[in-house]
Amino acid sequence: MSDQDIIHIIGAGLAGSEAAWQAANAGARVILHEMRPVTGTEAHQTGGFAELVCSNSFRSDDAENNAVGLLHEEMRRAGSLIMREADANKVPAGGALAVDRDAFSEGVTRAIEGHPNIEIRREMIDTLPPDDWANVIVATGPLTAAPLAEAIREFTGEESLAFFDAIAPIVFKESINFDVAWMQSRYDKKGPGGDGADYINCPLDEDQYAAFLNALITGEKTEFKDWEKLTPYFEGCLPIEVMAERGPDTLRFGPMKPVGLTDPRTGKRPHAVVQLRQDNALGTLYNMVGFQTKLKYGAQSDVFRMIPGLENAEFARLGGIHRNTFLNSPRLLDASLRLKARPALRFAGQITGVEGYLESAAMGLLAGRFAAADAKSVPVSAPPATTAFGALLGHITGGHITDTGSKAFQPMNVNFGLFPDIETPRTDAEGRRIKGKEKGFARKRALSARALADLEGWLNKTPLAAE
Repeated sequence: MSDQDIIHIIGAGLAGSEAAWQAANAGARVILHEMRPVTGTEAHQTGGFAELVCSNSFRSDDAENNAVGLLHEEMRRAGSLIMREADANKVPAGGALAVDRDAFSEGVTRAIEGHPNIEIRREMIDTLPPDDWANVIVATGPLTAAPLAEAIREFTGEESLAFFDAIAPIVFKESINFDVAWMQSRYDKKGPGGDGADYINCPLDEDQYAAFLNALITGEKTEFKDWEKLTPYFEGCLPIEVMAERGPDTLRFGPMKPVGLTDPRTGKRPHAVVQLRQDNALGTLYNMVGFQTKLKYGAQSDVFRMIPGLENAEFARLGGIHRNTFLNSPRLLDASLRLKARPALRFAGQITGVEGYLESAAMGLLAGRFAAADAKSVPVSAPPATTAFGALLGHITGGHITDTGSKAFQPMNVNFGLFPDIETPRTDAEGRRIKGKEKGFARKRALSARALADLEGWLNKTPLAAE
């Protein structure tokens, strides 16, 4: 067996473990490289595969009404090891899927160790793989070892790898109140592909601004973990509440400046403005410009809904600032997760710019299948964009707006805003007209049903269905 026939996978977290399982089940030979426990990280406690370092929850398991629940079901149908062990080791958590973290990791480790097509090497890969490794998956996660991260950074370019993740909240456009908010670019300036009305603007008067500042400053904050504290803030991505603490007008002269904007309801410039910028090619998601934050999630929802126009905002993702390592994937990766500049290298997991346990594992699942197809010289297509797999893959490799600067791309959880639109059913199964909030639930159910039907078609036509 030569190295040309082997798939090398670097990292045995959720993504790497899933990639190894998928590739091995497809008949490919896999060498899985994991540096733990020979070399530890600041967050991991064991040498087990797929160790959960934060929450033990995989979030909602509702496949009809929740996008992450739909992703759970798609992974189950694709023969996911991560989902098999999650289901086998679940603990009570209401509608969520939560696991006994130790038993879960032990189950994944046993399965990988017992697979005849997988060889495990406990070693650190501290540079880009040699040229004779013809089929490689890098699945090293947000805590990629510094030497390897630096090698990736040097190869891809200094602006192509982030080490500190400043995340602004993302809002579903359909939840914004356009009786208050309006579309306008500052000074009506047209950007690339724009029309002079590229931003959603939410105005605040003086009293509303003062109340908002107070809520920001007094809201409950999360603290950096010990291993994050050595990575300080930089001025370009200060948390919104840190700026607020610097003085009452700091935000009005920063991300909330109202210059060049006119509220069509009053014909005047507002006291302050929150701007939202389109975040995906479908135009369903908008991010709050400059609103990275360390507020806890519950506080974020309460505080940001104080903004006029966002009273009923639904968030596809809430904000945060934490240490991370992720690629500028829309610029660097092709549709099968290969590095465009060196196609022998694939990337999987959180390093590709997905957020969340299952999203990371899902990218591992796809990378494993793509790599196995290459190893076996058989064709395999990307999953349909209508599936949760395809929606995530499409977002990180091509669905993100890429002409807004090198720092525009940010990690994303799976959500229905990433899916191609669908006509909302007008009547229910009994023929009754669907009204009010039920329209939203009906739309989600329709998106989920379409996704699972299209997934079955994709799985049935691929020669790499898990054995």
